[in-house]
This record gives sequence, C-alpha cells and structure tokens, in this order.
Amino acid sequence: MITFFYIITVLATFLTMEFVAWFTHKYVMHGLMWYFHLDHHQHEPGFFEKNDVFFLIFAIPSWLCIMLGMMNFNYFIVSIGAGIALYGFCYFLVHDVFIHQRFKWFTRTDNIYFRALRKAHKVHHKHLGKEDGECFGMLIVPRKYFIEARRSMQLKHKTSK
Repeated sequence: MITFFYIITVLATFLTMEFVAWFTHKYVMHGLMWYFHLDHHQHEPGFFEKNDVFFLIFAIPSWLCIMLGMMNFNYFIVSIGAGIALYGFCYFLVHDVFIHQRFKWFTRTDNIYFRALRKAHKVHHKHLGKEDGECFGMLIVPRKYFIEARRSMQLKHKTSK
C-alpha cells in the first residue's frame, strides 16, 4: 500500500511538472532569463546552448529531493524527486532528441500525437523574439494540432495509394 502511494506521488509530480515547465517557459525563459533562452530560438553554431542551463534549474531540485529524502528515509520526498527526474528524462527525449534532433535517434513518425507535438513546437519557434509566443508546454498539445496532424496523415495516405 505504501509503495502504491509513492508510485502515485511520482506520477502526480510528473504531471505537475508539465504545468511547472509551461509556467517557467512562458514567464521565466521568455521573461527574466531570456538571455539564456535566446540562443534556443535563434540558432547559433555549436552543440551546447546557453539554454541548457535550464537543465540544472530542474535537475538540482530533483537531485536534492532524492538525496536528502534518502538520507532522511523520507520516501515521499524521494518520490517527488523521482517524478521531477522522470519528467526531465521525457523532456530530454521529446525536446532534444525527437523535436530538435540533437541526437539522431528518432527522425520520423506516423504517430498523430508526436506529429501534433512537433507542429506545436514548430509554431512556438516561429517567434524569434521573447514576445508573442505560443505553445509553451511540452507534452500537452492544443487540439488544433491533432486535427492538423490527422489531416496531414490522411493526405499522405491518399497520395501514397
């Protein structure tokens, strides 16, 4: 029963992180810390970006929750840290690997969700400045991009016949 509680805590933290990431992206990255996020919107040469500093902003609390929770046998706090880490891992796979292709592991997909996700992110990046942005989330995609993805998939299948 206790293990179930910790699993629920990890999942609840993971889901909460989508909203934390949305808020941070919209109001911190496109606000006070635009200096670090700018090179993500206006591509510059090199593998690393100043924007990568945000990895630390999320990784440090995760690490602290896991480490201090383990040291104090507080597995609720460990579960929170694990939820943050799980979200960070998914963020890395979706954002850096799948969308921006920083690692060429997944290049194409016929999955409607992933197509909608990629389109929403593309729309976010059409704005090169910090104002007028849209689609600040990572995993929750507005419905209109699902409709677009479904339509493009149907067109693709019709033309391939």
